[in-house]
Formats: sequence, structure tokens, C-alpha cells
Amino acid sequence: MKLQILYDNKAPNNFKAGWGFSCFIAVNEKKILFDTGWNGFVLLNNMKAAGINPEEIDTIVISHQHWDHIGGLNHVLEYTRNPDVYIPESVSENLKNEVKNQANIVEVSEARKVCDNIYTTGELGEKIKEQSLVLCSKKGNIVLTGCAHPGLEVIIKKSREFGEIYGVIGGFHDSNVDILKGTPLIIPCHCTQKGGEIKTKMPESYKNCEVGYEYDI
Repeated sequence: MKLQILYDNKAPNNFKAGWGFSCFIAVNEKKILFDTGWNGFVLLNNMKAAGINPEEIDTIVISHQHWDHIGGLNHVLEYTRNPDVYIPESVSENLKNEVKNQANIVEVSEARKVCDNIYTTGELGEKIKEQSLVLCSKKGNIVLTGCAHPGLEVIIKKSREFGEIYGVIGGFHDSNVDILKGTPLIIPCHCTQKGGEIKTKMPESYKNCEVGYEYDI
């Protein structure tokens, strides 16, 4: 399984930075895009620089409806061929109807399997509902978050139902980061407000997040 950051606030070399988040996952024959950042042109540029063909994307997972996670969706859908789009059940009907014109909508409320070794936590949280992904690997499970609006405590508790957690990657917003202690791999991205605290408290686990970062699970 391969994971690569495609959209983040920091970007080196031929990649472009932007406010938002997107991550590419390749497992067996499946090509999955988790969130789409804000600017679709930036996302497509970064996919090209990473050698990823948007036409090969067969599954898209949207964590939540905020603009910086769905802005590039219509750009990617222009290249895909009726992909499955896993979208929280609570998002607006207008958004669902727009996506239905170009994709197969899978409305998510409860935890469920996306494909072999990848599961969604289902919608979590109250004010802002959000789904995260759990990627199952031999090392342990990787939790992939969009912004962690429900709180890392809630997300990690749910994710542990799928097995031991090896790493957490994504936006953590203003969550209490002490829940991450003992996690071997921590990659705070995008909207994380306590990245410095994580780096200070958990230096052995902390890794910088930037566009192009690649991780083999």
C-alpha cells in the first residue's frame, strides 16, 4: 500500500502548496483519493508532478464538506469514469446532487469497508461531522484524518475498533495531542495547530508533512 500527500500548506520543488488537504492511496489495483484540497488546478498540478493519472482514480473519499477539502472535487471528476465517492450522509443535498451527475455516491453514516484493508470510521462528531479512514497494514493501522473536527480522542477511539494503531496522518485542528503519545508515526498536516507541541513531546514519532511526502505501508 502506498500513501502520498498531494495537497498541503507546504510544498517543495515542482509541487504547489495551498490551504487544504488531499492524499492519494494505492492498494492492489485500487486508486483512492482522500479529500481534494481547495484549488483543483493546484491538485492536478501536484498529481502530475507525482506521476499520478487522475483518470485512474476509481474511489474518492470526502472527509467533510468544508471548502478546503472539496474544492478540487469537480476538477478530478472531469477526468474520472463514474468513480465511487464516499461522502458523509450529513453533507448538503445540493452537493450530493452535483456529485451524482458524475459519480456513484456512497453515503456514509456508520463505519464500513471501502476496499480490502481500508475502512471508514463513519461519521463522527456533533457540530461538524467527519469521517476518517483506517488503513490496515502489517505494522499496524494508519489513521488518516481530514481536519479531526470531532477530536482526535473520538477518532482514535473509533479507529481502535479495527486494531492497533501504528500511525496518524492528516489535519488535527486543535485536538488534545496527548492522545498520540506512544504512537510510532505521527504526521500532522494542514490545519494542525499544535504541530510544535507534538514535535517537542514526541520527537521520535514526528514527521514533517508536505506535498509529495510518500509512505509505503
